Amino acid sequence: MEKKIRKHFIFYGRVQGVGFRYRACYAAKKLGLSGFVSNQCNGTVEMEAQGSEEAIWKLVWTLDQTKPIQIEGIEEEEIPFKMGEKGFRTLN
Repeated sequence: MEKKIRKHFIFYGRVQGVGFRYRACYAAKKLGLSGFVSNQCNGTVEMEAQGSEEAIWKLVWTLDQTKPIQIEGIEEEEIPFKMGEKGFRTLN
């Protein structure tokens, strides 16, 4: 059985007003991930994704390949897994 993890991301670049949250939510659901995505006041996007590491990185790759999104930088860290979390949602 594949280990499940949770990652916290901050995305920099052209990530607001370009469909980032919609695309993240759509792709995360297709990949079977749970978590959330949210615009931040400083122009970044915050995301937490939970599931297999491979699926999480497929999500990030998908977002990076989606135009007009232009990811210029990513902060990433592994954080504690949240038991019982269901679904992926957009906040704000």
